Amino acid sequence: MFFYWEKFVDFLVYDSLGLTKGEHLADALHFFIYDTVKIFILLVTIIYIVSFLRSYFPVEKIRDYLSGKHKLIGHVFASFFGMLTPFCSCSAIPLFLGFLQARIPLGVTFSYLISAPLSDAVVIALLFSLFGIKITLLYIGTVILLAIVAGLLIGSLNLEKEVLIDVKPVASCCGNENEESQSLQNRAKDAWASSMDIFKKIYIYVIIGIGIGAFIHGYVPAETIVKYAGGDAWWAPLMGVIMGIPMYSSAAGMLPLIEVLTSKGMLLGTALSFMMAVVALSLPEALILKRVLSMKLISIFFGTVGVAIFIVGVVFNSIL
Repeated sequence: MFFYWEKFVDFLVYDSLGLTKGEHLADALHFFIYDTVKIFILLVTIIYIVSFLRSYFPVEKIRDYLSGKHKLIGHVFASFFGMLTPFCSCSAIPLFLGFLQARIPLGVTFSYLISAPLSDAVVIALLFSLFGIKITLLYIGTVILLAIVAGLLIGSLNLEKEVLIDVKPVASCCGNENEESQSLQNRAKDAWASSMDIFKKIYIYVIIGIGIGAFIHGYVPAETIVKYAGGDAWWAPLMGVIMGIPMYSSAAGMLPLIEVLTSKGMLLGTALSFMMAVVALSLPEALILKRVLSMKLISIFFGTVGVAIFIVGVVFNSIL
C-alpha cells in the first residue's frame, strides 16, 4: 500500500511540481507529504484495530496475568514484540496507546515503545548487509537490554498519574454478559468513535512534528553532523544523541546515512547513538506524546533512554 503511495508522492513532487530529486525543498516536501499521510493512516488503523479487538479479549485478565508474574516477564515480552512490529517512533505510538487503554503496566508499554522503532526484520537485514553478523547481533542484544532496563526503571517510578488520557475500564457496568452479547456493528461503531477521539487530540502534533522533521531531513547535510559529532572523544556519542533528537526517521531509513557517516570518519558507536536517538527519541514523537503524557513523564522517558543510548555509543566505540 505505502509503496504505491510513495510512487504517487514521487509523481506529485518530482513530475507535477517539477522539483528535482535531491534538492532541499524537494526532499523536505516529499518527506512531509509521504510521512504525514502514512502516519495518519497507521494511527487511525492501529487505534481502531486495537480498540475493536479489545472488545473481544479479556484484557484485564491479560493485565492481571502480567501483574501476577515476575515483572521482568512483561518487559521481555514487550521488548521482543516490539521487534516484530515494523514501526518508527511515531507509528509505534498507536499501539502504545492501545496498551495504555488496555491497562498494561506503564513500564511494560515503554519497553515496547523503545524496542519497536529501533529494530525490525528490515533493520536487521540492512545491518547484516552493511556491517556484518557480529555488529548485527550486538545491536539486537543491546536494543533488547535497553528496552527492558529502561522500561523497568520507568515502571518503578509509579508515574501512572502522569498519563493524561482517560484509561477507561474494559468491563461494562452491566457485566460480562452484556459485553459478550454486544453486536458486531456496535463494537465497530464504538471502536471507530474511540479512534476518532484519540486522533483528534493528537493529529496537530503529528503535522507539526513531521514538518520539523521534514525541514531537518531536507536541509541539514550529513557533513554538519560529522563535523560536530565525529572523532573519538568520550562525549562524541552524547553529541550524536543531542543532534539526533530533533530529527525524525525510521531505523531502516537511517541505516544508509549511518553507512555514509562512518565512511566519513564517525565512529560506529557515535553513529549508532545518533541513529537510535533519531529513531527512538525524535522531536515529532515528543510532540505527539505531549497530548497523552505529562511533560514530566516525557522528560523522564527521554532522559532515561538518552542516557542509555549514550552509554551504548561509548561501549560500541570502546569495543569495536
